[in-house]
Order: sequence, then C-alpha cells, then structure tokens
Amino acid sequence: MLASVACSVRTMFTGIIQDVGAIRAIQPETDQTHMIFSTALPMQDWHLGDSVACNGCCLTITEFAAPDAFAATLSPETLKLTTFAEAAVGDAVNLEPALRMGDALGGHMVTGHVDGVGTLKSVQAIGEHRVLTCHIADALARYVVVKGSVTINGVSLTVNDIGRNDFTVNLIPHTLSHTNLGALQTGAEVNIETDMYGRYVERLMQFPTEQP
Repeated sequence: MLASVACSVRTMFTGIIQDVGAIRAIQPETDQTHMIFSTALPMQDWHLGDSVACNGCCLTITEFAAPDAFAATLSPETLKLTTFAEAAVGDAVNLEPALRMGDALGGHMVTGHVDGVGTLKSVQAIGEHRVLTCHIADALARYVVVKGSVTINGVSLTVNDIGRNDFTVNLIPHTLSHTNLGALQTGAEVNIETDMYGRYVERLMQFPTEQP
C-alpha cells in the first residue's frame, strides 16, 4: 500500500495555488522540524489549527509568527515523504488554504497527503508553454493515468502521457508565472500527490465480492 503524509483533520484543497510564499525560518529538533512560511495572503480570517497546503503538503498552523507569516510543525513522516527534508530558508513555496464551504472547485479534489517525491527528467519549452516530464517510483506510477489528475508541488495538473515510471504535464503561462513550477530545472525534486480514486479502487479489489 502507498504511504502518504496526512493532515491531522479532514481537509480538502483543489490544487489552485493562491500565493507563492517562502520559507522564512527552519528550526530542526530531534523528532520534528518547525518552519515559518511568509505569505502575501490576508490572514485575518485564519485561525490556529487551520490547514494550509505548502507545496502540496497539508500542514497545520501552529503560530502566527508575524503579520505576514505563519508557523507549522513537520513530523518525521512528513520530512520522509516530501522535499521539505532538503528545504532551505528562502525556498519558494506554493500556498493554498483549505477549502471552505461555498468555495469554487477550480482544480481537482486534492487531499494534501503527499505520496512521495518525483524528479524532473526534462523541461521542454514549447512557445509560451512548458512540458515537464517527471520520473516517479513504481509505488506512485501505478496510480497515474493518461488524462487523469496529478498534483505537483500542490498544483493541479492533467497528465498528458505516461511511460513505465514517467509522466508528462503541460504548464500554461499562467501556471508558470503564478507558481514555483516556472523556476524548476531538470533534476529538481517535487512533491507528488496522485489521484485518490485509484487508491480506493485498488483497496476494493483486494476483497473478492461475496456471493449471496
């Protein structure tokens, strides 16, 4: 079964990035790491305990460190399954607050449970667009299908093509300029969340249908 990083509460996102913030501070401890993220988003309606997807990883707000910054605590499991294990102060971070009742569903249903890390195999410019080819492990590749949804660093994208352990996505100019994906180069590591429905199907198929 595929492991993933999970939020402490049931929250959802859509993979539509609302701000590109940055890591302002990193404080590692023996069994956890505290990080502070800066943001231009208005935080007056945010509360302690709210969830924010940071590069696609659902994190819980533990402190408002400044008028333009919030803190979150990352567990060893989160560090193990995400690019935050190698993060540095100043790194750009895609941010999306959790959905609220009545919000538009602009992308696809995203849980913020990062399944693992992928590596950019190639970055190809086609006019104003850019095609990314991402390499992933077998444990993730089985859940990626042509024209299905995938989340890269929290961004909802449609899969154009697949190989055994590779898939490609197309980035439009808006995505390139409004997320941190536009700055990625070949060899970069990214957080991957596959479409949740494949995991439900897999689990159901593990149990044979009972005959009456």
